Amino acid sequence: MQIKLANPRGFCAGVERAIEIVKRALIRYGSPVYVRHEVVHNRTVVAELHQLGAVFVDDLDEVPESSLVIFSAHGVSKQVRRQAEKRNLKVFDATCPLVTKVHAEVIRIAEEGRECVLIGHAGHPEVEGTMGQFDTQQGGTIHLVEDEQDARKLTRLDPAGLSYVTQTTLSMQDTRQVIDTLRERFPNITGPARDDICYATQNRQDAVVELASQCDLLLVVGSHNSSNSNRLKELAERCGVEAHLIDSEEDIDPSWLRAAGSVGVTAGASAPESVVRKVVRRLETLGAASTQELTGIEEELIFSLPKDLR
Repeated sequence: MQIKLANPRGFCAGVERAIEIVKRALIRYGSPVYVRHEVVHNRTVVAELHQLGAVFVDDLDEVPESSLVIFSAHGVSKQVRRQAEKRNLKVFDATCPLVTKVHAEVIRIAEEGRECVLIGHAGHPEVEGTMGQFDTQQGGTIHLVEDEQDARKLTRLDPAGLSYVTQTTLSMQDTRQVIDTLRERFPNITGPARDDICYATQNRQDAVVELASQCDLLLVVGSHNSSNSNRLKELAERCGVEAHLIDSEEDIDPSWLRAAGSVGVTAGASAPESVVRKVVRRLETLGAASTQELTGIEEELIFSLPKDLR
């Protein structure tokens, strides 16, 4: 049995920035440092930051007044920002700059009094934060669609004043199908100059397509609440390969490997390389004879840290 590693895989620039913000805040200000929601969707990362002194909360009401709080990489609504200001909280914003770009698009659409369609998954923190950028007092509305069926159900929209944006961690294929449906129904709908799917999400999806063509089984390292990790598993399955989403090496079921001559391994954008290495070692104990890393795009993008933490 051979192991094949996708490339690129694991941490993206936005995730690295968010984790570094929490770590540097802990060094500079000491614990506790409060983080609204999981800073990134990965169980291992959250557990490690918790051990260092980070306190993860679901609501700002759980943060004592005048304390330090960090917004997660997924972004927050305008209402959350106003709440933090009202409670005199010191804020470090770990929102991924690519999510911030989508927020800016939504704010512009609202300011123009247009209607907006957001393609994304209901209940995901990024979607809640993006919808929370829209100011309905300026005359427009924002509508969430998750798939083509939702897009076909949209009614009472102004076809001459309609735009769309997307969640950054979706499958490019699924998103393209929804956009095509929207364009079919509303030919004058406008969208971003480039798709909002982030570069890292797209690169990892492209790498999975390549990996799936070379393996009998594909393991995606990532937590079950990670959108981009789930999309990688679904994409592998669409390519006709058995795929499993695993949080750690302990989740590997030896029975998966019985008929596998080649096992592919990748990792979602919020999954650390340390877990990938543990997965490789576990596969070696289960009979893997060699490991090959595929060639792929080299990602060099780095996002700057907040000035107070540089």
